[in-house]
Amino acid sequence: MDYEAFFQISYGLYLVTSKKGNDINGFIGNTVFQVTAIPPTVAISVNRNNLTHEYIESSEVFAISVLGQNVDKELIQTFGYKSGREINKFENRHWDKSTLGLPLIKNASTAVFECAVINKISVGTHTIFVGKILSAEKINNDSSPLTYDYYRAVFKGASPKNAPTYIDTSKLNKSGGSMEDKKYTCQICNYVYDPEKGDPEHGIAPGTAFEDIPDDWVCPVCKAGKDKFKAN
Repeated sequence: MDYEAFFQISYGLYLVTSKKGNDINGFIGNTVFQVTAIPPTVAISVNRNNLTHEYIESSEVFAISVLGQNVDKELIQTFGYKSGREINKFENRHWDKSTLGLPLIKNASTAVFECAVINKISVGTHTIFVGKILSAEKINNDSSPLTYDYYRAVFKGASPKNAPTYIDTSKLNKSGGSMEDKKYTCQICNYVYDPEKGDPEHGIAPGTAFEDIPDDWVCPVCKAGKDKFKAN
């Protein structure tokens, strides 16, 4: 099977949030799609290991913030690669409360939705929650919606293991190369360090071999240490 073909399926990037009592949590998802127009419904795919999955099952409501291309990387790092069981993801971050008491991050989004669960389907590792849209608001923040393709091309990110679109990089097509141009993959977020491109944004010049990167360098996507990288 050619797993590169899966990258041709189009996705957006969204912040999916929910609540359980007074507690709130959220995660970055890329499987959100409209199911029907009348009544307006959407479906989301959530890993059963995610804390937000537990919250959605408890409250039977969820919110979606459609992230824009101007979203800061720190939001992606926090909500995409950290667990709400270990940290408060909303600490020191501005967010708006919806009419249902759900957290929305409007300043990083192009639109927001509130939904009530009307059906759910178990698909092994994930649950597909179908939600009736209770409210929708377009946000004019001078940004276009962030797509997964843009995220991979510009942010150099990839799906974490809990995502429905996760692909083991060992299954991707790879061309041969010398030890000097070997690429290294972050085992946390799947970011690929390419020596030819380096990481200029963080002081690593193009042409820098992975072995020559300073030991205190961290993954530009999820902030994992250099020891979390593995050669392809």
